[in-house]
Amino acid sequence: MAAVNPLSNPKGVKLQCELCNSPAYLQCPGCKVTYYCDSDHQQADWVSVHEKICQLLIPLRIAHPFGSSAEERAHHLEQLLQRKKHLIDITLKEAQKHLYGGWHADVIPAAMHSLSFTIDVFGLATVELVPAYLILAEANIGLGHLPQAEEYLSQAYWTVLKTTDCSNAIRSKLHRNLGLLYSAKGEFEESLRHFSNDVYFASEMAGTNHISVTGGYFHMANIFFRQNKMDIADSLYTEVTDIWHAHLRKLLNVQVYESSSIMSSLFHEKDQESLDENQEAEALQILSAICDIREQAPKKDPAKMTHILHTLTMLHFLAMDWPKAEELSKKLLLATQQLPKEKISDDMAVLLRLIELKHATK
Repeated sequence: MAAVNPLSNPKGVKLQCELCNSPAYLQCPGCKVTYYCDSDHQQADWVSVHEKICQLLIPLRIAHPFGSSAEERAHHLEQLLQRKKHLIDITLKEAQKHLYGGWHADVIPAAMHSLSFTIDVFGLATVELVPAYLILAEANIGLGHLPQAEEYLSQAYWTVLKTTDCSNAIRSKLHRNLGLLYSAKGEFEESLRHFSNDVYFASEMAGTNHISVTGGYFHMANIFFRQNKMDIADSLYTEVTDIWHAHLRKLLNVQVYESSSIMSSLFHEKDQESLDENQEAEALQILSAICDIREQAPKKDPAKMTHILHTLTMLHFLAMDWPKAEELSKKLLLATQQLPKEKISDDMAVLLRLIELKHATK
């Protein structure tokens, strides 16, 4: 990290820290267009997102020769616009990845970059700002910074209210975050109301049995679990597992068919349904939590334990995380030994066989 002397700057030019806008004394040696107040902020930004966007920032922050024609200037402005949109996608994706990983402090720089680029491209009063607001709110809830989270959610809420064509996906995520905020504040009835709205808007978007509703159900179950309403919590955890199990089984069956069929060459990758990174991360977070709850239950239910293990094993198999899939398959095999043979599905047997064959080819 190269040191810079603010006094050596041209008159009127003040270098500011990328994260806090304080006077900057350090320069990124990679892009040479990003500055920090100290090494802690430099490291925080690097871990969060700067490593991914370092070189992409250069065209945005260096002076561009004045175009000789209006056409050249318009072309340059269009290129800048597309680069900023690309950076919005990258920074939001990185922030979301950190969020699902539980690295809440690492979320903040990436999400702030996304918010800044979004404001540059779309302005201050637009629904495009809402995803960044929601990620920043959820990260601050995770960090225990509830007043800051409430401020971001307030901005997101009023933006959505003023937008007539806001999507159900955005509304669903807004209510989920409001539910998380009220849950963190201990206001469980208000939290459940927002989680119910989350499920409503998600089902309006994709149907009542789509994986998009499982987040709301899962968080509702957590509230009932905390209230010691175990029957309601258990039924919701089962509903979440059932939805993910059906979805993953469908994906796995398609994959098995296409890998064994002579017609597989007719299928193109773009036509194949699969999990995106966010869906995969959310599924891992939710299903792992349910598995832990099932394992720690005072009275274990073999059928429910087998069901969640089967679902998690399919998830890791589809994600091509072979070591974890193999580890879970051993747990699944042990769990099936506690069930009557007629309760062991063909799908389960096929999955165990696939993992066994994968291990044999190592």
